[in-house]
Amino acid sequence: MKEAVVPTSAAGSANVTPPITASESVGAVSKQGEPIAERWGPAALEERRERTRDHLAKIAARRENWINRNKYYYELLNRLFRFLVEPEKKVLSVRCDTGNLLAVVRPINGKGVEICREIVDIAKQRNPAFEFAVAFPDKQEFQHALRPGEKFDYILFNDIGDTVDVLQALRNLRPLCQRHTRVLVTTYNHLWEPFVTFAEWVGMKVPRTEQNWLSTADIQNLLKLTGFEPLETHRIVLLPKYLPLLSDFLNRFCARLPFLSKLCMTQVVVARMLPPPVLPEELAVSVVVPCKNEKGNVEEAVRRIPSLAGRTEIIFCDDQSTDGTAEEVLRVQSLYPEKNIRLEHGPGVCKSRNVWRGFNAATGDILMILDADLTTIPEELPYFIDVIVSGQAEFVNGSRLVYPVPKGAMTGANMLGNKFFSVAFTYLLGQRVKDTLCGTKLLWKSDWERIKPMLGSWGTEDRWGDYELLFGAAKLNLKILDLPVHYQERIYGSTKMTKVFRNGLVMLKMCWHGFLKLKLGY
Repeated sequence: MKEAVVPTSAAGSANVTPPITASESVGAVSKQGEPIAERWGPAALEERRERTRDHLAKIAARRENWINRNKYYYELLNRLFRFLVEPEKKVLSVRCDTGNLLAVVRPINGKGVEICREIVDIAKQRNPAFEFAVAFPDKQEFQHALRPGEKFDYILFNDIGDTVDVLQALRNLRPLCQRHTRVLVTTYNHLWEPFVTFAEWVGMKVPRTEQNWLSTADIQNLLKLTGFEPLETHRIVLLPKYLPLLSDFLNRFCARLPFLSKLCMTQVVVARMLPPPVLPEELAVSVVVPCKNEKGNVEEAVRRIPSLAGRTEIIFCDDQSTDGTAEEVLRVQSLYPEKNIRLEHGPGVCKSRNVWRGFNAATGDILMILDADLTTIPEELPYFIDVIVSGQAEFVNGSRLVYPVPKGAMTGANMLGNKFFSVAFTYLLGQRVKDTLCGTKLLWKSDWERIKPMLGSWGTEDRWGDYELLFGAAKLNLKILDLPVHYQERIYGSTKMTKVFRNGLVMLKMCWHGFLKLKLGY
């Protein structure tokens, strides 16, 4: 790949001295020894870029020495990025340093951009499998450092602290993003400024140039201004040096707790580009209806499920019913030939595996679950479609705990349990989820394909499937939104959510394993 080269001066391509303009002022000295003006306006910003580049060039040969001195800190950082970035994806590392972080995330196609040629030369030697280029991320040349039309799954912005024009740098990332692309911006907590300055003074840390004073709120605001949506902020490192037992306790446990996490040294903000709306008529929707002994609800479901988007298929997943549900689906299929009705036979193990059978058989761009008991009103399904095609969310979770619940539709114990787990899962997922067990959920099929490899990896079996979907969505940093639904008492059949105490213990177990994986997993 052709490298974009940063000129070393405003007249980098000509062997002449550029004329002194009004944008240069006091403080510099001409070749004749006369004082000239310091730079003003854009020229001053360009001068700051050059100072940063020259500083990196001077320390390039010693860069790995500083990394080796702080192996424990960098291993903590590497663990976080291995957790956040799926392997075998296309990854762009902006301000890639010597390419170490790019190697850590194991991309199938990795590219790095750095502002200093000396650093890039080292990166090429250490990581010959990747491509590297020289460019400032906040200048137009950044686009020329990449192939036209190139897109990435993950973009790592590794050093925003000395980027001169952060707003423009983030704007330059937009053409490189797809709907599922995640941008990870790394910065440090300025509460640590005295310690960082001291570490530089004693030679424990690589010296820095002028730094932007950016808080997490500032970065989130800059992301919003450039068309990105911040999703979550991961905070790590309470003790950057290794001390037996103490370091692991502080960094692996205390750093994940509310309030204490705000004291962490390093912060990684995860964001997505706000996608443009998609025309519903260009999409196909698969409505998966898991059912076991729901014969009396089959025709009612078919009759009431509205046409969704361009094409709608209704997939009944019969989980080895004994009341003739499967035969009823076939009867209704012949009765409503204008509707795309399909029957899939579930494994007869639990609801989750029945739903996965339907998801794998689905042909739509969007997957939706509608429980066969019809306690969620099928007529409200278009609301879910509107949210996902508008780009507001990538995973839409129904919530039964907003509108009044009819007496008999949900027991008091179930209501209290749902509210407790709402608080627990909001913390675990990093996004607000009020009702984890509402059966009505919607997501892109392409995201389901990314969640599928995680099934069964959460340490305990999820018999309902709600938790594995939510945990998987959180692990991928999908944008999750609750959508209120009207919850009604079932007309036919009986609820499968019996044994409240036993089910509560199962949910607590899921919470614990979710904590181990989502909070302590890096």
